[in-house]
Amino acid sequence: MGHMNRRNFLKNLGLGAMTLALPVCESCSKQPTNSVNDKKPTNSVIDEQQTNSVPARKPNFVFVLIDDMGWMDAGCYGSTFYETPNIDRLAAEGMRFTDAYAACPVCSPTRASIMTGKYPARLNLTDWLVGRRWPKDSPISPVDWRHEMPLEEITIAESLKEAGYATGFVGKWHLGKEPFYPEHQGFDINVGGTQIGLPRSHFYPKWDNDPPIKAKPGEYLADRLTDESLKFLETNADKPFLLYLSHYGVHTPLESKGELVEKYRKKANNQPRHEGPRFLPEGKRQARQVQDHAVYAGMVQSVDESLGRVMEKLKELNLTENTIVFFMSDNGGLSTSEGSPTSNVPLRAGKGWLYEGGIREPMIIKWPGVTKQGSQSSEPVTSTDFYPTILEMANLPQKPNQHSDGLSLVPLLTESGKLNRKALYWHYPHYSNQGGTPGGAIRAGDYKLIEFYDTDRIELYNLTDDITEKNDLSSKRPEKASELKKMLDDWRKTVNAQMPKPKEQKV
Repeated sequence: MGHMNRRNFLKNLGLGAMTLALPVCESCSKQPTNSVNDKKPTNSVIDEQQTNSVPARKPNFVFVLIDDMGWMDAGCYGSTFYETPNIDRLAAEGMRFTDAYAACPVCSPTRASIMTGKYPARLNLTDWLVGRRWPKDSPISPVDWRHEMPLEEITIAESLKEAGYATGFVGKWHLGKEPFYPEHQGFDINVGGTQIGLPRSHFYPKWDNDPPIKAKPGEYLADRLTDESLKFLETNADKPFLLYLSHYGVHTPLESKGELVEKYRKKANNQPRHEGPRFLPEGKRQARQVQDHAVYAGMVQSVDESLGRVMEKLKELNLTENTIVFFMSDNGGLSTSEGSPTSNVPLRAGKGWLYEGGIREPMIIKWPGVTKQGSQSSEPVTSTDFYPTILEMANLPQKPNQHSDGLSLVPLLTESGKLNRKALYWHYPHYSNQGGTPGGAIRAGDYKLIEFYDTDRIELYNLTDDITEKNDLSSKRPEKASELKKMLDDWRKTVNAQMPKPKEQKV
């Protein structure tokens, strides 16, 4: 059957969604199903709302995805140089995750994992589109991988649209050329989402149709995307909605508003002198060790201001209490190439690497009336988990065959249980622009193992004792290394991960 037949089927199904779906969520008040622990949440708001027989409308969802924002790039995660009052406020009003991970150290695979609830390896979409050229001197051969998110995947946007949600996408898509755009993957509107991974410029008209958004001369891209998002909120305020605001910032090109650059230059000059080297070797690259890049700081402030404007609009429209807000980044901060504008210290390396700096992310969820304000979770979670979480929040049936690699975070958000998951996995069989090499990784409990495909070596770390990943335990704890290596091997077989092969030796 062709792709259009499937789309027509989904469209027809959506027409009857309001009568076929489960009863609406009472401002998310129905006690969430906990597949691990049946302990009832003690949140008094939930208990009180459960006695209300008048059904409220389904919860709204706002998902804000920042491009290339590092784990240490917000004040609530420890930055003392970047100013992020709105991100910090969101953390104070929701739950901040300390051990949240992107499914890949580069963007497109992580974005696909959010949309599908599947690991990039299962999708065979394992690198950014269109990827980096393979080094001629590599001892291994490149893998064959997808350059688009398959239309056969039922995205989270499609699932919500079937249930009567208005769905809007604004910003960076980077999941394939036409016909693989957001409007063919469940979004009613698409503003700026194409196959491109970065704008020509963050200022109009310099971005010159990349992305294809009109603006006023001199307008900053993050501001334009925010304006478009506010229009969507105003237009759909009377119905349940999903707004997916996917910023092109803080990705290169490194460009910020002049007044912000000047502000942070002065701030950098007034900082105490950094003790120690500003850069340290990381593979064949150098990794930035201090946050003081004025242009990048201005870019961070602009996406923070965007979040603030979205939150203010929700308040203006009286939607705050019925809107669940997600905040996440798609990979680690850029620290080893392309200007190396940020530092992820104490995490090692950054974007393009399987060390913590490349995959650990800032992540916040605000669920009004349910999640305790200012709460924190240290349980390892990943970007495949959003799909089943949103379905449960909306009181919609789970789709385990679709979001097969995700777990609902509701037990964590309600503090009613933990996740029944043994490990998290990564498969990145590519060379990155930032110096990273082909490899895989697994985190199980406190331990993390990284396998390097081109050198056939492993490294083992205890992240609780050594978040910097400087003390390789593979020779001291061979039994633990062997255990995790087998788990990683078994997982790759399960998801049919495409593995690079040794090049044939010339005689």
